[in-house]
Amino acid sequence: MKGKRQEDILKRFTKRYSAAGSQTLDQVERAAIGAVVGANGYTTVTQAERLFEVLNVQPGSWLLDIGAGRGWPGLYLAERSGCRAVVTDIPRPAIASANSRAENLGLTGRCHLALAAGAALPFRDASFDAVVHTDAL
Repeated sequence: MKGKRQEDILKRFTKRYSAAGSQTLDQVERAAIGAVVGANGYTTVTQAERLFEVLNVQPGSWLLDIGAGRGWPGLYLAERSGCRAVVTDIPRPAIASANSRAENLGLTGRCHLALAAGAALPFRDASFDAVVHTDAL
């Protein structure tokens, strides 16, 4: 049963991340989180700024964003701080969208994407200076 449930969840999230954007969705996103950044969760810009302050990421630091969806807030934190980032999630459309966002933001040299579940990350211990997992359980 557990495998079937996980399969259903993956299908639901894949469908969600495959949906095209719209002006209406952008308006909702701006009202809900304070900007249009391709967000897929509930982390506001104010909360992302707080993460920036607390994590103290900077050029040369490595940030891991688990369950990043379209790359929020990992790409924002990389852009804001100059750090390197790896954003991970399971749905391919989410990672494809994060890749497009990284390219549009000029972050391709510093930001990397991985199709990976938070419970089975393909990284060695102590590979990152900071980890975020907003909106992911």
